[in-house]
Amino acid sequence: MNSISGRGRVAGLPAWDRCAVMGVVNVTPDSFSDGGRWFDTTVAVKHGLDLVAQGADLVDVGGESTRPGATRVDEAEELRRVVPVVRGLASEGVVVSVDTMRASVAEQALAAGAALVNDVSGGLADPAMIPVVAAAGAPFVVMHWRGFLQGGNVKGVYADVVGEVVGELHARVEAVLAGGVAPDRVVVDPGLGFSKEAEHDLALLAHLDRLRALGHPLLVAASRKRFLGRVLAGPEGPPPPARERDAATAAVSALAAHAGAWAVRVHEVRATADAVRVARAVEEARGTQRTPGADGTPGTDGEHGPEGAR
Repeated sequence: MNSISGRGRVAGLPAWDRCAVMGVVNVTPDSFSDGGRWFDTTVAVKHGLDLVAQGADLVDVGGESTRPGATRVDEAEELRRVVPVVRGLASEGVVVSVDTMRASVAEQALAAGAALVNDVSGGLADPAMIPVVAAAGAPFVVMHWRGFLQGGNVKGVYADVVGEVVGELHARVEAVLAGGVAPDRVVVDPGLGFSKEAEHDLALLAHLDRLRALGHPLLVAASRKRFLGRVLAGPEGPPPPARERDAATAAVSALAAHAGAWAVRVHEVRATADAVRVARAVEEARGTQRTPGADGTPGTDGEHGPEGAR
């Protein structure tokens, strides 16, 4: 299977020959993972450039925490946080995604050089979002979303989490397409951790093929999330802090890449950049391996004989 065609190509973005790595720059004081570390514009731009140097293919810039219980920042503050960082990174040639639920922020970020809009509400939080994205001709990430998380993990009840998430994402994608966003510019995201418990997130990761069957490139954003802490803690132990979940994140990145994800979104880039490249190398090895002969003799890889000789 050709890697690009298998993962899907997003019009308006580079065509990577493997699962892409989206690095995260949170320009916030209260992100669950790294709040406050990159709050200054200059520091945030430098961090984004460092992520690219570590192997990020694109950088996702956000100015509003979406952790459970977070209160929303006002529009002016989100613009103040996000737009200068987008402009600074884009001026350095970085492929920038803007992580926002506000159409005004998306519009100004696109004007400042952003190439992609990543809206965790899939356009539901702001009715103006889809018209703005459609008018700009920008790629758009449609995430599975059941509402704001103030007050806890709201509406996280599922009889069949995979079926319900796939169905709800399908309906949302249809609405986005009807709003004028081109089909080849739509990316889907299962929304791990959003109105979902650990068992829901794991079930979705186990069935990424069902999400890919929606027919759009797939973004997996598992980085440092609570379900990884639950897995690492085991049945009795306390979950490790968010920054101690990077090895687990890289493991999910490798699994997602193997399952055909278009991109993974991560805070710590280097380990995931290595993981997706290993997954790609294994994929290439599978493609060159011959099947055993009809007489049961071992196959070869097309370049070496059975004993490894040319």
